[in-house]
Amino acid sequence: MFPQGTTQGLLRAIGLMLLAALAFSVMNVLIRAASVQLHAFEIAFFRNVFGLLFMLPWFFKHGLNVIRTDRLPLFMVRAVLGIVSMFCFFWGLTVLPLAKAVALGFTVPLFVTVGAAVVLKEAVHARRWAAVIVGFIGTLIILRPSLDGDLIPSLVVVFSALTMAASVLIIKDLSRTENPNTIVIFMVLLMTPLSLPVALTVWQWPDAWGWLLLVLLGFSGSLAHLLFTHAIRGSEVSLVMPFDFARLPFVIVLAWLFFNERVDRWTLIGAVVVFASGAYIAHRESQLQKRRARLIKTTD
Repeated sequence: MFPQGTTQGLLRAIGLMLLAALAFSVMNVLIRAASVQLHAFEIAFFRNVFGLLFMLPWFFKHGLNVIRTDRLPLFMVRAVLGIVSMFCFFWGLTVLPLAKAVALGFTVPLFVTVGAAVVLKEAVHARRWAAVIVGFIGTLIILRPSLDGDLIPSLVVVFSALTMAASVLIIKDLSRTENPNTIVIFMVLLMTPLSLPVALTVWQWPDAWGWLLLVLLGFSGSLAHLLFTHAIRGSEVSLVMPFDFARLPFVIVLAWLFFNERVDRWTLIGAVVVFASGAYIAHRESQLQKRRARLIKTTD
């Protein structure tokens, strides 16, 4: 493994981020393919089930210490928000063009910035507010409520991004006192049973092909999160996050190959605007963290 801060380390982190973007894109395609015979809510449940199964070896390795916490109620709130976000996004993937759903998902950093200012009372200065405003303009370009009939499902995906942003803010708060391993394992342990009652309302057993798709979906989702985590650990977030945008071209190609979907230019323009604003916010956050670190060193 190359050390962080070196050219080799940066290139490795970028490669991991590109692989994570590809794995996320494959997962989105598998969700669409599985939706031919299964409802999005049931697909979300099986995504959690197989995600949990793939994490069990890791859980057994770390033992029961990873689930010792005094903040279980906040973990529950985070799990509920995560389930709502997953249900909304998975449903959006089954009814919207894949590229449009993925592009709208890039609004999460915008909502996180607003939430950090309003809920966590963090200082957000003019340039980051300007980036948020630009990002929402890009969102409106993607939505185009007067130009197509996808407004309702598009808003559902935006709501998914909003609830995901709330979940991110809770994770940020939990990380002040909890081990990252605890946060990860509670996600899969709680979201799996929480997603079951809703899945039962639309339940039907998949056939052999459906089971294969679900297993691959769970594997690709877990692999994507693993690659993503190692990518942001391997270098500065502001340097590798822009490569997360590779999800869009990957999805465009895969959607064209498997579903003969074509992306319109307004979705591309809006996606570029949204992601550019999100990348700028990540860059500013990285700069602020460096300044805080320097201040701490000078005061020690």
